Amino acid sequence: MKAAAVRAIAFYLPQFHPIPENDRWWGEGFTEWTNVARATPNFAGHDQPRVPGELGAYDLRDPAVMARQADLARAHGLAGFCYYYYWFGGKRLLERPVEQMRAGGVPDFPYCLCWANENWTRRWDGAADAILIAHEPSPANDARLIRDLIPHFRDPRYLRVDGKPLFIVYRIGALPDPAATVVSWREICAQQGVGEIYLCAVQSYDTGDPTPYGFDALVEFPPHGVRTPAINESIELVNPSYRGTVVDYRQYVLDALARPAPACRWHRTVMPGWDNTARRQDDALAFVHSTPEVYAHWLSATIAQTVRDRPPGERLVFINAWNEWAEAAYLEPDFRYGRQYLWATRRALTGLAPETGER
Repeated sequence: MKAAAVRAIAFYLPQFHPIPENDRWWGEGFTEWTNVARATPNFAGHDQPRVPGELGAYDLRDPAVMARQADLARAHGLAGFCYYYYWFGGKRLLERPVEQMRAGGVPDFPYCLCWANENWTRRWDGAADAILIAHEPSPANDARLIRDLIPHFRDPRYLRVDGKPLFIVYRIGALPDPAATVVSWREICAQQGVGEIYLCAVQSYDTGDPTPYGFDALVEFPPHGVRTPAINESIELVNPSYRGTVVDYRQYVLDALARPAPACRWHRTVMPGWDNTARRQDDALAFVHSTPEVYAHWLSATIAQTVRDRPPGERLVFINAWNEWAEAAYLEPDFRYGRQYLWATRRALTGLAPETGER
């Protein structure tokens, strides 16, 4: 396969296996599949519920599942996964797939980590009400966190930028003193022999330019940030209780591509779709008219922008996401499209025409 002009990294959700905390909060045996299966349509033509394709409703306690995911990702041009890292004042959640991967060496596929440093709530929005487990920032906890990450930074599979381990913080706005946190992290990594690290902040609703705090770059994170008008007036409701927002994915892509670049170093992100009905049935944000073809256009244009604007070592493009099934943001095969989003990803990354069997 022709080499890609950029490194495409897909965000990866590890909530596809039961844990005691989710059993207690949501019911025994809860995983992300529980929400996915019970979603229902809110309006005419609403593509819900989403049904997984060839990988099925997998369990990430099985290393063979992660190996199959990596094989699919590699075969379609992805350079790695960015696993969410859930750490709450020393308490880890959903850590088994990532730690199993690190300790066992399977899959042999590049990866990095994103600290999902926000509260877990019953509304799935990270807000300060209905908290299930709270993010507890402090200087001591910041130091504990980075020390916990050192074994990953030393892993030969870990993704690097100019030789520096890549680490992403989801919400630097949730840190009381992000500049002090960065100084602490860099000092500890130097002391531990890791050297410099490449620190990125997600471009979310409370994060602008992170470089004054010592971060290296910003990572775009759709659907944050772009304000495409809703099209609720043009839909036909089938759920009279629905009070969410419907957006035309096609217009959103045009708006995202026209978005001006910030003054700081910026890594762009695309999404194959978005619809969090599985988590917020009556209040969902749903994008309609998303197709592999429109997604491929967005990804291709984003790759071209990245090649134009970034030096070779910094040509990263992120995808939100590999497997966010409850937000309908996934590249994994599903019942409706099969592998078409994966094929679209490979074509955009390599610039090659469709292969035999692609449709």
